[in-house]
Amino acid sequence: MRLVVVGAGGVGSAVAAVARRRAFLESVTLADLDPERARRALADIDDERFSAAQVDASDGAALEELLHERRADAVLNATDPRFNPPIFAAAFAARCTYLDMAMTLSQRHPERPYAEVGVLLGEQQLAEDERWRRAGLLALVGMGVEPGLSDVFARYAADELFTEVDEVAVRDGANLVVAGAAFAPTFSIWTTIEECLNPPLLWERGRGFYTTEPFSEPELFTFPEGIGEVECVNVEHEEVVLIPRAVACRRVSFKYGLGSEFIAVLRTLHLLGLDAVTPVSVRGVEVAPRDVVAACLPDPASLGERMSGKTCAGTLVTGTGRDGSERAVYLYHVADHARTMREYGRQAVVLQTALNPVVALELIASGAWQDVGVRSPEEFPPRPFLDLLADYGEPHGMVEGDPRQSTP
Repeated sequence: MRLVVVGAGGVGSAVAAVARRRAFLESVTLADLDPERARRALADIDDERFSAAQVDASDGAALEELLHERRADAVLNATDPRFNPPIFAAAFAARCTYLDMAMTLSQRHPERPYAEVGVLLGEQQLAEDERWRRAGLLALVGMGVEPGLSDVFARYAADELFTEVDEVAVRDGANLVVAGAAFAPTFSIWTTIEECLNPPLLWERGRGFYTTEPFSEPELFTFPEGIGEVECVNVEHEEVVLIPRAVACRRVSFKYGLGSEFIAVLRTLHLLGLDAVTPVSVRGVEVAPRDVVAACLPDPASLGERMSGKTCAGTLVTGTGRDGSERAVYLYHVADHARTMREYGRQAVVLQTALNPVVALELIASGAWQDVGVRSPEEFPPRPFLDLLADYGEPHGMVEGDPRQSTP
């Protein structure tokens, strides 16, 4: 398989670090607006299959030209989701398999943003399903860790652990610390602002999709492998859109362990208008406030030497077990920062995200995952994915019982 990865930031660099261990890839091109950034991301990868290239992710024609030039079989979108549309369109035009880790952006309801849905996450891509099917092409959307592995967990639980699923509750938490930094997001701040300040999305059978206030319904969730108790709150995320399409259940939710200080900073950014994406004039220069925030913060890819701790991504499923009794199971994957730095030279958050699209690409290359159209992870058989993830040295874990409790 010949792969083009668009975006040489933290996740793109981590994709390269994972991919270099796998023989199924004939070539990997890491492309970025800044070609020097792409070359730096490959500096520790001594493998002739890997090369750097320059491309503007907003320029569909340039993207298509690059895909043709590299004779790409697949393109992996490792940029912010605002660039999904041009990369998605270029993949179709170049007849490539397309993968991303976050879907096209939502738009809030104009009158009742904290009650009703406007435009759903990924709606623009899912609407293209029939067109991709007719062309015999596959677009695998939301194939990171969350969404991605979390969706695979939901399908696995429904297929093998439960006869009836009540709730699918995706929960993410960590005890990561960045030394010497009062505020240093370990993932793209652009994406973090987008998902945390948008109205959180929930789904219930009989009610459908609805929204609520950001950071609502706090709960204490006890994460495994020493991470411990973390307060989690509602956040907008793709799983709520995707899982009900393929997994029969009563409710789907997503909560993120952000911490009170992190939430306070995000609220302040919003209060000051610094989360805005519409450019403002600053001494005659048009600049988006959110891009200024991103420029002022450290690159998540550069935080490795200052970080410590673990991050956990997982899916809590409740319902009726195979023996007919009530059951609750938390399926999860933990990335220990010390280990990811030792083994991959990449920080835990970006490495955990990057593992999953590479696993999916290998399954596609081998024929274990086959389909056409715009598909999502829970639409494929989960067992081959989890077995191959373990073969990568990254087995998942499982905890019996419900680790949640309401906050006072």
